[in-house]
This record gives sequence, C-alpha cells and structure tokens, in this order.
Amino acid sequence: MKLKWADNLRSHVDDLAHGLGNVLVDAFHHLALFAIGAATVWSAVVAFLGMTAKGHASIDDILLLFIYLELGAMVGIYFKTTHMPMRFLIYVAMTALTRLLISDVQLHHRPDMGIVLVAGAILLLAFATLVIRYASSKFPSAHSDERVP
Repeated sequence: MKLKWADNLRSHVDDLAHGLGNVLVDAFHHLALFAIGAATVWSAVVAFLGMTAKGHASIDDILLLFIYLELGAMVGIYFKTTHMPMRFLIYVAMTALTRLLISDVQLHHRPDMGIVLVAGAILLLAFATLVIRYASSKFPSAHSDERVP
C-alpha cells in the first residue's frame, strides 16, 4: 500500500532541498567571484603603485598588468555567463611565458635551449587557441536559459 501523502512530502522536501542547494551554490559562486575580482584589482593596484614608486615601467611590469587585465576579464565573463572562457586562461599563460622569455633574455643575454622551449610553448598555446576558436565556431555549445537542477 502506497502512502500518497508520504510521496508528496518527499517530493516537496526534494524540491526544497534542490532550491536551497541552488541558492547556496549561486551565493558561493558570487562571493568567490567578488573575492577573486577584488584580489585581482588589489594586486593590480599594488603592482601599479610599485611602478609609480620606481618612476618607470619595464616591459615586465606592463605584461604583468596585461595578466591582471585578462584575469579581470575572465572574472567578468564568468560572472555574466557562468562559463569559464578557456581562451583567456591560455592568453594568461602566453603572457606569462612572454614575460618569462623577456626576463630571461634581458638577464642572460645569450641564446640557449630554454629560449627555444619557452618560444615553442608560446607557439603551442597559440595553436591551442586556434583549435579552440575553430572548434567553438564549428561545434557551438548549446546554451540554455535555465539552470541545471
């Protein structure tokens, strides 16, 4: 014998739990995004103040600001779309490797295999960006206005 009131109660409890879970997950996402965004802005401001205290900005400093810009753009895009833009992570990696390459060349002033490896890594990341852009244009993901329960 099935108890209809027990099934209805279970269904209501499940709905309540799913709703509460979605609210808590959304609240965590928003809180984490604001914290990451604030930390990015704070770090960028500290880096900029360090440049002004120095009286000039090196290419390393400028590339560091580009890294902060890309991180801020990632946070903004994720906040608006709830999708992580993988291309921006690759851009950050390319900028960081470029910064490393420039620092290494300025410091050592000699060609070696490390420069070739870093340049190869940048080329590989550029190719990965090309593949991702091609794949996303050929095979777009289905976007839904509804959140997954």
